[in-house]
Amino acid sequence: MEEYAIEMRNITLSFNRKVANDNVTLKLRKGEVHALLGENGAGKSTLMSVLFGLYHADSGEIYVNGKKEEIDGPVKAGKLGIGMVHQHFKLVHNFTVLENIVLGIEETKGGILQLSDARKRVLELCEKYKFDLDPDAKIEDITVGMQQRTEILKMLFRNNNIMIFDEPTAVLTPQEIEEFMIMVKNLKAEGKSILFISHKLDEIKQVADRCTILRRGKCIATVDVADVTKEELSEMMVGRKVSLKVDKKDANPQKVILEVNDLYVAGEKGHKDKVRGVSFNVRSGEIVCIAGIDGNGQSELIKGITGIKPIKSGSIKIDGEEFTNKSIRYKNTHGISHIPEDRHRDGLILDYNMAKNMVFQQYFEKAFSNCGFLKNKEIIEYTQKQIDNYDIRSLSGPYSVARSMSGGNQQKVIVAREMSKPHKLMIAVQPTRGLDVGAIEYIHKEIVKLRDNGIAVLLVSFELEEVMSLADRILVMFEGEIVGEFKDIKNLDLNELGLYMAGGKRMNMKEVA
Repeated sequence: MEEYAIEMRNITLSFNRKVANDNVTLKLRKGEVHALLGENGAGKSTLMSVLFGLYHADSGEIYVNGKKEEIDGPVKAGKLGIGMVHQHFKLVHNFTVLENIVLGIEETKGGILQLSDARKRVLELCEKYKFDLDPDAKIEDITVGMQQRTEILKMLFRNNNIMIFDEPTAVLTPQEIEEFMIMVKNLKAEGKSILFISHKLDEIKQVADRCTILRRGKCIATVDVADVTKEELSEMMVGRKVSLKVDKKDANPQKVILEVNDLYVAGEKGHKDKVRGVSFNVRSGEIVCIAGIDGNGQSELIKGITGIKPIKSGSIKIDGEEFTNKSIRYKNTHGISHIPEDRHRDGLILDYNMAKNMVFQQYFEKAFSNCGFLKNKEIIEYTQKQIDNYDIRSLSGPYSVARSMSGGNQQKVIVAREMSKPHKLMIAVQPTRGLDVGAIEYIHKEIVKLRDNGIAVLLVSFELEEVMSLADRILVMFEGEIVGEFKDIKNLDLNELGLYMAGGKRMNMKEVA
């Protein structure tokens, strides 16, 4: 008889009469990596939240190592050896790495926190798994990749043998993803049983043994990953054939829309400038992509252009108009749309509902307000139209609180808002982060459609496949500077591009200009 680490039998869970999981059965073998695949809002995270004790199923049974269990909360899940790394990390930002790891199981003596033994064990785990992590660093001061390692260390510190990863690579750089995949394989080799939620078919093919596909809350199939193609997986996931290739004609650039000249953006206190002397332009009818390894000034460049972060010197023009010192509202209402890198911090007000988030850059316009009073009916109708156009899934439609929505559907709200309002320039940073293949296909088509309708598009992406598929022109950033520009994308050597991204080669940009 086959041994299972986890058996979830006939799990059903509803919210406000809307079924999130509909009679779902999932079986995780001991020592396997089992992928959970589905569209945004298919019920994947909800199902894992049931297993971790955050939600209680309306019906169904859970067996852990062959024994039926009632998991009434994360503490009980932890005692059963189940750990979970959530898509949006559960960390206390003003605590250190070490304090977060021991939180809830900390050792005290006479009311005083004892960390010496815990520190020793954490350092041993860091050495074993090759995690370059300072136990005394505060969470707010470390990268997203390091925050994820902190979450993983929490599970390892607690000796969890059943590990749940919810969209673990959605916020990682390509280099961090590669390191994460190696770590997953090592954990499997140690006998850990892993549930792996991902939209990325390449990752599932790389590390998963089996895959269960959910669609609109129902279990469609469980398959051996080696026996199916990416195309077959994507079709099972969305219920139709999905084109994984971007179909676009050659660009026809016209007038300059965005003009950035000798821009400098400061780093954090005591650090050198993050953007140094950057100059470039983007024309109407073209997609210019900024490529590079994360942390080389891309984020600060975009924040400087959009006004989120003050610039130190330099100038920014939109369609010939000086925009350098304009307010964020002015930029939003005079030609710039912006899909930000951090959807929680810069893209949404999480405690507002979807309708308010959809119009918070336009609520003061005549279409949505009258004499200072909101036109709620018009706002709801407008939001419902975007829900239909972008297939945004939530429990209460326009009234859904943003915080309650899945990460992918939060991203769809931002994309819908920014693409639907009038603009001359679309700035999109990681626009498909956390989205399923069907949504990615749609967003890519919409970006190309914007270009073909004469919009200037500035794209920042750490996904090389996305860069190569969408870009008409590529600018490479390294250590805050533009070090290369490529126009012949079809014949571009990826190895050469990688050299520029890593700082191994650079062009004289004055000669290129």
